[in-house]
Amino acid sequence: MSVEPRIVPAGVADAGEILTVQRAAYLTEAQHYADPFLPPLTETLDEVREVLTGPTTVLAARLGHRLVGSVRARPDGDTAHIGRLSVAPDQQGRGIGVALLAAIEAACPAEVAVFTLFTGADSTRNLRLYQRLGYRVVAHRPDPNGVLLAVLEKPVVSSAQLGP
Repeated sequence: MSVEPRIVPAGVADAGEILTVQRAAYLTEAQHYADPFLPPLTETLDEVREVLTGPTTVLAARLGHRLVGSVRARPDGDTAHIGRLSVAPDQQGRGIGVALLAAIEAACPAEVAVFTLFTGADSTRNLRLYQRLGYRVVAHRPDPNGVLLAVLEKPVVSSAQLGP
C-alpha cells in the first residue's frame, strides 16, 4: 500500500526545501548534458522566494512533513508556462510528477487555453512522460548554455469538449 502525496500551495517558508529537491532532481539532467549550470541548479534561494511571492503559482507535493516535489505555472494571457517540475530522486517513478502536473494544470485560470513547458531535447524519459500526458513537441531551441530544448504544448480540454 502506497501513501499518496498531498499536493498543496507552496509558501515562502517552503523555499529552502523546494530548492533542495529541485537541485537533487536536476542533477541527473546536468550529468546527462554535461552542464552543471542548468538554470534549476543555479537558481538561488532568494530567487525561489521571489517566485513564491509573485504571480507564479507554485505547488508542493508532501509525504507527511517531507516536501518531495514541486512545480510552477505562470499564466500569460491564454498560455500557462509550466516549469521546474521536480521530484526527489528517491521518489521518482511513483506518480508524483504526474500528480503535480495534473494539479498545476487544474490550478491555472479558466482563460488558459494552452499549457507549455520545455525539457532537454535528449531527455527521453521526460519526453515520454509529457507526451503520454497529452503534450506535443512544437519546437526546439537552445537554452542560454547551448543545451537543445524541446518545447511542448498541450491544449486545454474543456468539459464541453469532452461531451456528456
